[in-house]
Amino acid sequence: MSSNRSAIAWQGEPLPSGRHKLAQAEVRASQRARILRGILEVVAKQGYEAATVAQVVAAARVSRNAFYELFDDRTDCFIAACDEQATELLNTVLAFAAEPDWIAALRAGMRAYLDWWAQRPAFARAYFIGLPAAGQAAVAQRERAYAQFRQMFVELGRRARAEQPSLPPLGELVPRVLVLTITELVAEEVRAGRTERLPGLEPELVRLAGKLLADDSSVRRALVG
Repeated sequence: MSSNRSAIAWQGEPLPSGRHKLAQAEVRASQRARILRGILEVVAKQGYEAATVAQVVAAARVSRNAFYELFDDRTDCFIAACDEQATELLNTVLAFAAEPDWIAALRAGMRAYLDWWAQRPAFARAYFIGLPAAGQAAVAQRERAYAQFRQMFVELGRRARAEQPSLPPLGELVPRVLVLTITELVAEEVRAGRTERLPGLEPELVRLAGKLLADDSSVRRALVG
């Protein structure tokens, strides 16, 4: 794996020293982006419980005052970083909703989802290993992310039935089962230090999702498509 795949891409360089002509909004946006990256780096390296605001501002190269002008505390900052990354992931997956049929959308979306995590091992460690230590705020963040992905599977099920009217109604538990199963399988690989192997899960996960969202014939289509 190349080095650019093993790091979270910088979202902005440090502000120039001394006087500059940047608007206050630009200054704040730059500081916020660097702080969010900084906390993900620190948590990925040593865990959430050991991370400190001092370490985050050092990694971000901003002042402690700048940190507290943007975030209430370490937890507020970490949850904001996770929310931002979760939104990026969802948008990446949903970009494939325009595929010509639901099976194609499922395959392309699953591939994008697994590749996204494989390309961000530092964030994957921070999210799957560090986030649970953030307490109730972490539970709320996970639920926000899970709800969006459950809705995505509901929509895939709707598309499947529009294309295959003979399918029975989608079970209410199916989207929940898929989100929890896929998330935990990814987390298991991350905890074991096998993030780069995540794309290899695609065939089995597409097969599982196709079977739960539709039927065996859909699984066969997924395998030969």
